[in-house]
Amino acid sequence: MKDPIAKTIGYRLNHTARLQRALSARLLADLSLFPGQESVLKLLVEHDGRTMGDLAAALRVRPPTASKTIARLTTQGLVERRATDGDGRLVRVFLTASGRERGQAVDGIWDALEAEIVGNLDHKERKRLRKLLRKVEKSLAAKLGADQGVDDEIEPAEDDDEA
Repeated sequence: MKDPIAKTIGYRLNHTARLQRALSARLLADLSLFPGQESVLKLLVEHDGRTMGDLAAALRVRPPTASKTIARLTTQGLVERRATDGDGRLVRVFLTASGRERGQAVDGIWDALEAEIVGNLDHKERKRLRKLLRKVEKSLAAKLGADQGVDDEIEPAEDDDEA
C-alpha cells in the first residue's frame, strides 16, 4: 500500500524541489559551483560591487548565509571583497575575471535545468504550472508575513482561456 503522505501536494512539492536541487548540483558541478553560488554570481554579473546586505536581501537569505557563500566564492577566486573608500566598515563584493566568466556560463546551466524540468510539459501545461506555483508561493509568503519579493509576473493574455 502506498504511503498516504505521498499523495499530498506538500510531499510532491518537497520531493520535486529536492530532485531539482540534486539535478542543479550535478549540472553546476561542471562549473565547479554548488547550488546557491550561481545566484550570487548572476547577481554580481548584473550589478557588480553589491554590499553584503544587498546580496542577502536579493538572495532572500540571512546575512550570515550570504557571508558564508561569499567566503567560499572568495576562496575559489571568483569574488573579492573590498572596503568602500572613506568607510572601511562598508564592504562591497566584486567579481574576479574568473567569476565573471563562470557567472556568464550560468545561463546555459539554467537553460539546461529548465529544459529537464519541463521537458515533458507542453506550453499550456508550463504556463498553468507557473501560475499555480505563484499562487501557492503567494499564499505561503502571506502566512509567513514575507509577501514582499514574491514574483507577480503577469502572463501574456493570449492563453487566458486555459485558466
